[in-house]
Amino acid sequence: MTQQEALDILKLGHNVYLTGPPGSGKTFLLNKYIAYLKKNQRRAAVTASTGIAATHMNGITIHSWSGLGIKEKLTDQDVKKLLKKSYLRKKFKDTNVLIIDEVSMLHAFQFDIVNHICQAFKNSFQPFGGMQVVCSGDFFQLPPVQKQGKPKFIIESEIWPIMNMKICYLTEQHRQKDNELAVLLNHIRNNNLQESRRILLNREEMSSLSPVRLYTHNVDVDAINNYELSKIKGEEIVYRMESSGNENIVAALKKTCLAPERLALKQGAKVMFVKNNFDAGYVNGTLGKVIGFNDEGLPVVETFRGKCIEVAPASWMVEEDDMIKAEISQFPLRLAWAITVHKSQGMNLDAAEIDLSKSFLEGMGYVALSRLSSLAGLKLKGLNDLALLVNEDIMELDKTLKQLSRKAAESARKTNKRKSQKQFLESLPEREGAGRKEKPVSTYRRTRALVDAKLGIKEIAEQRELTEASIMSHLEKLTKSDPDIDLEYLRPPKDILEEIRLAFQESGGWQLAPARAILGEAFSYEEIRLARLFLAE
Repeated sequence: MTQQEALDILKLGHNVYLTGPPGSGKTFLLNKYIAYLKKNQRRAAVTASTGIAATHMNGITIHSWSGLGIKEKLTDQDVKKLLKKSYLRKKFKDTNVLIIDEVSMLHAFQFDIVNHICQAFKNSFQPFGGMQVVCSGDFFQLPPVQKQGKPKFIIESEIWPIMNMKICYLTEQHRQKDNELAVLLNHIRNNNLQESRRILLNREEMSSLSPVRLYTHNVDVDAINNYELSKIKGEEIVYRMESSGNENIVAALKKTCLAPERLALKQGAKVMFVKNNFDAGYVNGTLGKVIGFNDEGLPVVETFRGKCIEVAPASWMVEEDDMIKAEISQFPLRLAWAITVHKSQGMNLDAAEIDLSKSFLEGMGYVALSRLSSLAGLKLKGLNDLALLVNEDIMELDKTLKQLSRKAAESARKTNKRKSQKQFLESLPEREGAGRKEKPVSTYRRTRALVDAKLGIKEIAEQRELTEASIMSHLEKLTKSDPDIDLEYLRPPKDILEEIRLAFQESGGWQLAPARAILGEAFSYEEIRLARLFLAE
């Protein structure tokens, strides 16, 4: 099925299971459907089974969204307590589309519990209280984490058989660049172990790119990255993550964000971008090397494709009803001599050195190899008997899903899609406040208005639901473009200004990172940036 065919089916309002091999564009298509709903002023709950997956769509985990949390059972008393929570009642009231990404890692019992919660809030015995449910994932990927016994996928849940799921199996390939890799992954999906081994062991290693090393255990990854960074002589520049919004959501974002809270870099450090930014020239998984730091103290990275990028901070956020609930800001980089197979999910790697000798789950080899855009970028360090195996039950299910997808596509072709899609859209309630026409106000004018009200930077950030780093950027631009702006009330005390001035003087310029290195932990980057506004007048 093509992406357009799947999008047409989503717009009809059916419950949908969106699947397909890595690189077929599942998350891209979900974002397209989310944008369609937003454009038409309809609300969708955007969730995922893991925090890492949720960050790809500015969503939250299904556990957090539903109120399930870490519970493995839900009593009638638990449900009554949830129903008393006003923020959950408000959340469910006008939400009629529920999106759950990376469902391969969601337990069947969790899926059933979320259904039970939705039915309670919607006061309906229909599956998920009558909401359109869109699940996305690939059961060949890593299964749910299970301490004891065999994990059960959501297709084994009690509610799945009565959901009348339309299967949309995407067949287009948007990531892998060579046919040999696509053939290999197809052999693994079909448990053709002999052919998979033959392709892997007989291929030629042609890549001249410096690969990232993929390991199955965190302890190996941390040891390698710390050791390699320590070998580089020169100054270590440290960037700390900024955050704002709901503390619990911020904590969850930090835990799942691939960018570290404390990012230590040196010139010559091998790094990986951990966010997509097509305009800037990188995607999640782009590899490069830090070649220096610019006048602002920002890292300059040369990718292994030869592109030089001055890296700006990026934001990861959780949005709900067009409001930012929480946001973290950090440079979208991490050290990349090594990374775990688990954290590589969702990445697109040009080159990887993969050690599968300690694979302990079916599908681990498939997940690791599917991160590559070409087999030419693979350096295989080890392989065990489990590495190339996939779950036989899932392999049989995959054949069934392909057949059901073909039937769904044929049925959709016979439908008057435009009329039916319009009817479904009209059946959904508009978001609260939708249709109000307000004169757009520039983001800088909004910040300027709060400056005129003499609010502090932290207060402005809270009012704007932005990071303090973003507000500082606004102030820097406003001081250049608006000579009448009065920031005098924000001027730091004389002794602090003098200490920071001496640090800038010692560093020989107005770069933040060198001044911070001199000052140490006494001042944050934002405090130094604020002082610079007055010192550089």
